[in-house]
Amino acid sequence: MSDGSVEDPTTRYRTEGFPRQEQDQPGHTSHMHPEPDHGEHSYRGSGRLHDRHALITGGDSGIGRAVAIAFAREGADVAISYLPEEQEDAEETAEWIEQAGRSSLLLPGDARDEDYCAQLVSRTVEAFGGLDVLVLNAAYQENRDGVENLATEEFDRVFRTNLYSTLWITRAALPQLAPGSSIITTSSIQATNPSPALIDYAMTKAALVAFTKALAADVGERGIRVNAVAPGPIWTPLIPATSWPDKLPSFGQDTPLGRAGQPAELAPAYVFLASSEASYVSGAVLPVTGGRGF
Repeated sequence: MSDGSVEDPTTRYRTEGFPRQEQDQPGHTSHMHPEPDHGEHSYRGSGRLHDRHALITGGDSGIGRAVAIAFAREGADVAISYLPEEQEDAEETAEWIEQAGRSSLLLPGDARDEDYCAQLVSRTVEAFGGLDVLVLNAAYQENRDGVENLATEEFDRVFRTNLYSTLWITRAALPQLAPGSSIITTSSIQATNPSPALIDYAMTKAALVAFTKALAADVGERGIRVNAVAPGPIWTPLIPATSWPDKLPSFGQDTPLGRAGQPAELAPAYVFLASSEASYVSGAVLPVTGGRGF
């Protein structure tokens, strides 16, 4: 969030592409050049999530970190899940949560494991005394050079991370969610404008739209809202870890706003959907795409 002054969205953040760089999966914030903006020094809360309890998958970095910071500054306790290799990023996110005066909970593990996914919910409820907001954000993507070269093992990794975990965690969470609770999935512009090099990732993001709409219809009468955010090209560790270094100089340049987005620009969408201000919003997909049609 800004100080209230009017800003030109085309120049608010980096207008050029990014330096050629590459990381191994899952990617780390400190190795990125430049590092993303998660709203650490800009987001100001106003109590919209006061005393709520949130669980964010993939909450250590990128969009997940930005949402964790915003939720904490809006008054929520925040649990985050992440891969053990992302411990450094997770601990930094926890520091930001605690600096906001809220409780953090670190839950390392692999979302491809069904037992781990179920435990995420039980451990969050045990630590915080309840669960009010579930953000299903964990994802894996990799550059593909044609379907004929897409190994089943890799296809399985994408689907288990992006879809199976969504089902498992939601299944465990629903008995814990009271009327007024919110589930938010992270879809993508890839759901409707898929890139051939991300074919399996795009398939999962399209499936998440269907999941969001179907679940919203299923649990609406219980007072539980289900929505999705669909990011466009956002500068997160997932990008330099996608094995496409030659694409980074033009990353995000094809949007109407002419640049890639920053994680901090996603956080307000999640806050809105989690808050009571969105009490009549369910089954919706909120695009944050730099102007690209969803």
